[in-house]
Amino acid sequence: MAQTLLQLAGASPAPAALSGAVLVLIDMQNEYFTGPLALPGAEAAARVAQGVLARARALGAPVIHIRHRGRPGGAFDPDAPRGQIHPSLAPATGEVVIDKGLPNSFAGTDFAAALDRHPGKPLVVMGFMTHMCVSATVRAAVDHGRFSTVLADATATRDLPDPTTEGADLPAATIHAAALAALADRFAVVCRAADLPE
Repeated sequence: MAQTLLQLAGASPAPAALSGAVLVLIDMQNEYFTGPLALPGAEAAARVAQGVLARARALGAPVIHIRHRGRPGGAFDPDAPRGQIHPSLAPATGEVVIDKGLPNSFAGTDFAAALDRHPGKPLVVMGFMTHMCVSATVRAAVDHGRFSTVLADATATRDLPDPTTEGADLPAATIHAAALAALADRFAVVCRAADLPE
């Protein structure tokens, strides 16, 4: 049976306890619920994320919202509804909101500085898209000394063209599973929200 690099190294990391972590919501914006970038799993992931967000708030865990800023008139237009955080996951008063322009939430932002206010705490990550901004951020977090727990059922992605087979697509579920497997190999614990300890 296949093993991750973490397992081969003798590590068997458990999911982070939500009460001792920083909850990070990545790009949970309207863009992914309607229009050309609508994700097939966005609604289901958002429902799960709502529950985790409520748990984190009740526990007093710090919450950071990452918001992608696009160009005016285009995807993630910051001045249009499409660029706004989905109403079901809107930031509460006092919760940090960080705007980014690249997939990696650390690149050109104050994300690292915001995390520095919570030294030593691991990340609990949910958001969109699994293979893109979630993956880029979780990988970069290791470079910043932070290990992540990624919630499989509070993340989602979309179909992509198969670069190895002309005219074929890889379904979102395949992309999602492959992205999570790659993160679990070295960069994160992957679990479902129901298995996240408090």
